[in-house]
Amino acid sequence: MWVGSIPEGRSGMVEGEPGLRVVHQLRAITVELDLLGAEFAQRNGLHPTDVRALICLLDAARADTLATPGWLGRQLGLNSAGTTALVDRLERLGHVRRTRDSRDRRRVLLEVDDQAVALGQSFFGPLITEVVAATRAFSGTELATVERFLQNVREAVAEQRDPSA
Repeated sequence: MWVGSIPEGRSGMVEGEPGLRVVHQLRAITVELDLLGAEFAQRNGLHPTDVRALICLLDAARADTLATPGWLGRQLGLNSAGTTALVDRLERLGHVRRTRDSRDRRRVLLEVDDQAVALGQSFFGPLITEVVAATRAFSGTELATVERFLQNVREAVAEQRDPSA
């Protein structure tokens, strides 16, 4: 018998198990965020991969990571030609700039344009506000636990990705 997406018996999990309920919640959130991202993409003449690229670049900037086209391609699982087409499209739309690295002029860096940040903020800002408000119902210790859990989930998901795909 199948329970959710896992064959019962092989996984050792049973319907209603707290861990499995959390998996189902994560899956539901993933679907909702994917639909929201697709809506944003459609409203703004973007492909869903464009939105994922912009998110990767914003996260890189937040982490002080230098984002090159090669780095972006690895993050998204794209080959060189696909990455070039993606960056060309985002640059043409005014969402991304290519700049030369001041330390190594041979290297091209990617930056998200302020206009793209404002566009994303206007659409996703209300959701971010709601999520931050929801966190206020939890103590600092509880939030640290949630952060640790989400990091573990993120690592588990990343381990499942096929690097050759």
